[in-house]
Amino acid sequence: MSVQELLDSGMFTVVNTGENTEREITVPFCCDLLSIAMGRAPAGCAWVTVMGNMNTLAVATLTDAACIIMAEGAVLDDAAMKKAKDQEITVMGTDLPIFEAALKIYQALSR
Repeated sequence: MSVQELLDSGMFTVVNTGENTEREITVPFCCDLLSIAMGRAPAGCAWVTVMGNMNTLAVATLTDAACIIMAEGAVLDDAAMKKAKDQEITVMGTDLPIFEAALKIYQALSR
């Protein structure tokens, strides 16, 4: 499944559409501790988190995440939203808990 297919699926609200939406999503990844995510997020992952600040965007870029899913109704703060737009990082949102959001992605990847 590509990032664009996930955007088009309607599973999540589109917060910001970034570049390279044809990129394939490799796996969902759940983590809210940025230092752990920095070392363990696999390249191409759809990172599901509730952390909505600039550091999240930096870690997503560093780890080469395909996109970010803000779970549990979490939102990017104003500075992070500007950074996501400036750096063309794809961000989506949902009210679902982190695990349930990741499970939806996993199930879509398994089809």
